[in-house]
Amino acid sequence: MPDAQVVVIGVASSAGTHHAGQDQAPAALRAGGFVERLRAAGVTVEDRGDLLHEVFTADEMGSTARNLSAVARVARAVADVVDAVLAQHALPLVLGGDCTITLGVVAGAQRRDRTVGLLYLDGDADLATPETTGSGVLDAMGIAHLLGLADTELARLGAGPPMLTDERLALIGYDETDPETFKADVLHNRPDLVRFADHQVRADPAGCARAALNALRRHTSSLVVHFDVDAVDSRDLPLANFPHYGTGISLAAAGEVLAVLCGAPTLAAVVLTEVNPSYDPTGHQLTRYLDTVTGAITRGLAGR
Repeated sequence: MPDAQVVVIGVASSAGTHHAGQDQAPAALRAGGFVERLRAAGVTVEDRGDLLHEVFTADEMGSTARNLSAVARVARAVADVVDAVLAQHALPLVLGGDCTITLGVVAGAQRRDRTVGLLYLDGDADLATPETTGSGVLDAMGIAHLLGLADTELARLGAGPPMLTDERLALIGYDETDPETFKADVLHNRPDLVRFADHQVRADPAGCARAALNALRRHTSSLVVHFDVDAVDSRDLPLANFPHYGTGISLAAAGEVLAVLCGAPTLAAVVLTEVNPSYDPTGHQLTRYLDTVTGAITRGLAGR
C-alpha cells in the first residue's frame, strides 16, 4: 500500500500522565522528519498539525482520577477528528501525547465500526482503576476503562460500556511485575483476552504479533494499533515518559511487531504515545525511534 492516504494528527497532550513533557512529542517528531520519512517511502501524507495543546497540571493530592475533565476533553476531540478522517477513507496516524488519547481513537473508530479491535503494544497492561490506583494517573487506566473495569466518563466515550469486549483486545509487551497496572486475576478471569507479556515478545516478536492479529481477525472488521514507547526497555531507548528499566523489549523487536501489526488489511488507525523529548537533548534517541517506527509503518502499509 505505498500510495496510502495517511493523515497525521498531533495530539500535544500530557493531561493524563505524571508530568509535562509528552505534549512536546508531536512537534519534536515532525522536526525530526516523521512526515518526510513517510513520504520518502512513497506514502501519501497530509499533515493536519496539532489538534490541541494540553499540558499536565497537578491535581488534588488525593485524586484517584487526576485531571479527568481535561483528559476527557482531549479524548472527545480525538474521537471527532478520527471519525472525520475515517469518513474520508484515509488512515489516521495520531502522534501523542499520553496513552489516554487511544481511548479517543477507539471511540472515533467505533462510530464507523462497532466491532473495531485494539492491538495494544505497551509496556504496561494499564489495568489500574480509581479504586486500586496509587497514583491517580489516568494513562495507567486506559485498558481498564475500555473493558468497563473503571467507571468514569472515559468509559462512555464510545460504544458500550464496555467499549471493547475481551476478544477484540490484544495486550502485547506488558510487564507482569508492575504493581500498579498489571492485575493477574483480571487476566486469569478473561481467557478470551489475547495477551503476550514482554518476555514472550522478546522470544518471538513477529510471531506474537501475527498470533495477536490472527486472533482478533475472527472477531473484528477493523483494527487500531497503539504503540507506547515504554514497551521498549529504557536501557535501549530512554525516551519513555515513565522509564522502564530491565523490562520490555528492544527497539528492534518493537519495530518487528509494529511492522506486522501495521500490515493488517483492516488497519483503521495508528497511535504513537508516551515519547518525552525532554529526555533526549541531543536528539540521537529520537532519531533512532523515528527510523524504527516510520520504517515499520511503511513496511506494514506496503505489505497490505
